[in-house]
Amino acid sequence: MQRIYYLASIAVLLVLVPSTCAQLNTLAVGLGKKYFGTATDNPELSDAPYVAQLENTADFHQLTPANSMKWDATEPSQGVFTFSGGDAIVAQAKNHGQLVRGHNCVWHNQLPSWLGTTKEAFVVAWDVLNEILNDDGTFRQSVFFTTTGTSFIQTALHAARAADPGAKLYINDFNIEGMGAKSTAMVNLVKSLQAQGVPIDGIGVQAHLIVGEVPPTLQANLAQFAALGVEVAITELDVRMTLPATPALLAQQQKDYQTVVAACRAVSGCIGITIWDWTDKYSWVPGAFPGQGAACPWDAVRIYACDLGMVSLNEAQNSTLFK
Repeated sequence: MQRIYYLASIAVLLVLVPSTCAQLNTLAVGLGKKYFGTATDNPELSDAPYVAQLENTADFHQLTPANSMKWDATEPSQGVFTFSGGDAIVAQAKNHGQLVRGHNCVWHNQLPSWLGTTKEAFVVAWDVLNEILNDDGTFRQSVFFTTTGTSFIQTALHAARAADPGAKLYINDFNIEGMGAKSTAMVNLVKSLQAQGVPIDGIGVQAHLIVGEVPPTLQANLAQFAALGVEVAITELDVRMTLPATPALLAQQQKDYQTVVAACRAVSGCIGITIWDWTDKYSWVPGAFPGQGAACPWDAVRIYACDLGMVSLNEAQNSTLFK
């Protein structure tokens, strides 16, 4: 049975406009945000129905390459560079006037990521540093930290600024959605970088969440990040559950998406939200968390729902994207 699921966070927004189909980005921009976007990946670009929705700029005005800008993709052999995968997604975005978030430069996984040589006006932000903190607030014992201490942080940010002066430079991490040791460490790190004159423009809050477990301090935490004078973005939003999906789980998931969008909406420094792909057909969750899934706003055979959160299921006017 097809899962008609509302990207319910937008339910809060739709009361402001007449009955129309989705228009997630249109609504976000109308509320003063820079974009509503989605991740995507190169294999998906051969799926025509998928691409048709990806190009719907009323929903998605920003794209994040999920994998093709990481080090293992850009330098598969030492000294041999290829940016074709990343360039393909940049071209896809450029052809439709969409923004691009570069993802990512320095990460402890998918080694060998350095992308300073690719510059496009459509790349508005880079996740320069990805997942450099442990949950207790200490620095992750990555090859970068064990080799250089914390100096790799300053080195990466200075190099990124020199390579792409017009882009916003972010530190991106998970489990910093709510207040706690890791979020405090992020605040202290940003303050330290600012005091040293190191370029840092934003904090990326990944928001890979579990149904029913959205931190109650989410909004307050986004506000404390924004109070540092940097941008804040929800960069990789999805809300997974243990399968099979049930009406109760989907109802809670709807509330969880609402909570995240409402929190970003309430914090002026939260500039936008990117979902970590828009359909379960290409979600990373089942591969990373066996037995879990249904994390994205659309399922693998999604019927695209109009008036998200505004009307009941049997009132929605839908058109099939996948059969």
